[in-house]
Amino acid sequence: MVVKVRDGQVSNRAFYVAIGVALEGRKDVLGIWAGPGSEGAKFWLQVLQDLKNRGMKDVFFVVCDGLTGLPEVVADVWPQARVQTCVIHLIRNSFRIASNRDWDALKKDLKPIYAAATVAAAEVALDDLEEKWTGQYSAMIRLWRNAWEEFTPFLDYDPEMRRVLCSTNAIESLNARYRKAVRARGHFPTEQAAVKCLYLVTRSLDPAGKGQARWTMRWKPALNAFATTFGDRWPSAQKY
Repeated sequence: MVVKVRDGQVSNRAFYVAIGVALEGRKDVLGIWAGPGSEGAKFWLQVLQDLKNRGMKDVFFVVCDGLTGLPEVVADVWPQARVQTCVIHLIRNSFRIASNRDWDALKKDLKPIYAAATVAAAEVALDDLEEKWTGQYSAMIRLWRNAWEEFTPFLDYDPEMRRVLCSTNAIESLNARYRKAVRARGHFPTEQAAVKCLYLVTRSLDPAGKGQARWTMRWKPALNAFATTFGDRWPSAQKY
């Protein structure tokens, strides 16, 4: 999210937040980082290395949306992790390109892609979408083609896992709370003051520190699917 910071002069500064889902299904805010203004692979490598140094030894999936340089460095920190783009955002961005009168038809034509049983079936559905709409919405087709490598990973997994992986909505919900607090203050005198505000918003979501308000819905079915899929990496002594 973007925050106005007054360091000498008022400027827009980007702040980033990461949320992790632990084995018991609890969602934890892992950190808040101020971007340097030209975020790329070097910045994201520092963020991921920070998380690893703090104890995040293994990650199954990294779900993100349009962050330049991030997908390229994930493997440098967690070689076995897979990068998944936010499917919900991909669909929303498709509708932003299209005329309102075509939304109903596009909903029907997009669903066979993201609800496909396999990657091959999704590719066929995308070809059908391109054949029907490329003359009218070539930019939308390019959007899907460009995101394809990060879109398809979740199609290899159990439907219960897909439900957890396909969206960054948890972060979007948190960002909405951040934006409300930021708007109330206008701008901040320093970067540190902005970070403090975002931190206090984060703490207010769970003042007791028990994570009770941030549980993943239908986690047990997804947990079983994760345990089966990643059995060789699953902590055998973990209680869940």
